[in-house]
Amino acid sequence: MLTNGFVRQKTLKTSIRCRGTALHSGDRVTMVFQPAAPDTGIVFRRTDRAGATLHARWSDVRESALCTTIDDGDGLLVATVEHVMAALAGLEIDNCVIELDGPEVPVMDGSAAPFVFLLECAGTLELDAPRRAIEVLKPVQVGNGSKSAALLPGAGLTLDMTIDFDARAIQHQNLRWMFDSESFKTDLAPARTFGFLEDVNALRAAGLARGGSMDNAIVIGDGQVLNREGLRFADEFVRHKALDALGDLYLAGLPIIGEFIGIRSGHAINRRLLEALFADRSAFRTVRMPADTYTLDWQEEEPRRVSA
Repeated sequence: MLTNGFVRQKTLKTSIRCRGTALHSGDRVTMVFQPAAPDTGIVFRRTDRAGATLHARWSDVRESALCTTIDDGDGLLVATVEHVMAALAGLEIDNCVIELDGPEVPVMDGSAAPFVFLLECAGTLELDAPRRAIEVLKPVQVGNGSKSAALLPGAGLTLDMTIDFDARAIQHQNLRWMFDSESFKTDLAPARTFGFLEDVNALRAAGLARGGSMDNAIVIGDGQVLNREGLRFADEFVRHKALDALGDLYLAGLPIIGEFIGIRSGHAINRRLLEALFADRSAFRTVRMPADTYTLDWQEEEPRRVSA
């Protein structure tokens, strides 16, 4: 439904819970998705910390190559948020409180598909408030050598992701995907995270990947996929990197209207890209989202929810 020609914000109809293993800590974690009021955004609530809350926003992201972690700087954090953020972005859910009884989101099967299933089981509810978005007005780019990420003006959201690995199972892969909620569920959400067998011991010695297994990740050894069931897509690796980027970009606080181009980019570079975007006030504007995102009839608003 529309509000004066603009799309309405969404939340959940009802709460829903799940329990799973955290990828890095290996702990068992209970997670509950709760409905939220208009303009709440996505909020994580740590029930093991007297209900302390963290807003899902780029300015509170801790630099990390292996996952996206939100940290308030005073010891309150939530790790590995990228897959659940991608699920919320893909289903166009604007407002949700996510309760956790630990410091890390459960990994489930290593993709966003289980979160999509849970959120669709809960159902969505339209709210009496217009949906807002961040419209990219001019190119912004960050990078370090062979790795880079950029945001360009565009109609709707497009993700263009390129990866290169020496492993024979991956090598060079590229994916260009235009946002669509239905194709998200089939084309991106099922793509799983991946790792290399030779890195496992070092990661676990560093306190990472303790919950990782072939049940929740693609494992590559000697250049080959070791999982008995194989891949879900021939290019599952680049699809997962695009999924990660979608989740990281949703930490803007609002959906982004523009084109993302990632070349071997990861969580740290994606975070730096948002920082660069919001550092240049002329590079974006906050708008109400029209029914047709390809229209030029956008209504600009003051950016209230996207600044640091």
